[in-house]
Amino acid sequence: MKHGKKYAEAAKAVERTRLYDPEEAISLVKKIASAKFDETVEAHIRTGCDGRHADQQIRGAVVLPNGTGKKVRVLVFAKGAKADEALAAGADYVGAEELVPKIQKDGWLDFDVVVATPDMMGVVGRLGRVLGPKGLMPNPKSGTVTMDVTKAIADIKAGKVEYRLDKTNIIHCLVGKTSFTEEQLMENFNALISAINKARPAAVKGQYLKSVSVSSTMGPGVKINTLKLD
Repeated sequence: MKHGKKYAEAAKAVERTRLYDPEEAISLVKKIASAKFDETVEAHIRTGCDGRHADQQIRGAVVLPNGTGKKVRVLVFAKGAKADEALAAGADYVGAEELVPKIQKDGWLDFDVVVATPDMMGVVGRLGRVLGPKGLMPNPKSGTVTMDVTKAIADIKAGKVEYRLDKTNIIHCLVGKTSFTEEQLMENFNALISAINKARPAAVKGQYLKSVSVSSTMGPGVKINTLKLD
């Protein structure tokens, strides 16, 4: 993959073989971010899990103490009193069966997170082929299938992010924006690492966090010393 001049300049500031302390890595990512927009800062965590085994899967969510820096649009599938509750709690969109053709046929996807009450999962299940590949299917493990729609919406709007293993056993998750202070990014990063450490499957033997790096949207990755992440 070919990178531009700005990336090449930024990459010169990163020692490829060095494992940085978390604070140093975050500071460096902020310093070398050069895009004209407010870049997202992401953590990339390679685990010792084998996601082919159900007992080594990782999926969960954590509320980042300083939010994500993004405005999150929430769609809630609910009926009756729960639909009213969702609207009162600040959901951007609320509906039921009538939303299925709008999403399936019209390709409407103007939302970032989907929440559903358990009784609506039969309806939402029909959208699995559309929502699943985009990571938008509600899931009890991430707190998006729940009767407590008020709490779910409040957490999401406050900065709740989902994390899960991809096919290569890596977790990719945002921890904020380059406009955040180093302290804000560190607090968010620590909250994410703490949640992932707690989610360690009992079946995983040996080293759990194999490698961790942070990067901005357009910048190079900065490797972190995993021994500093206990």
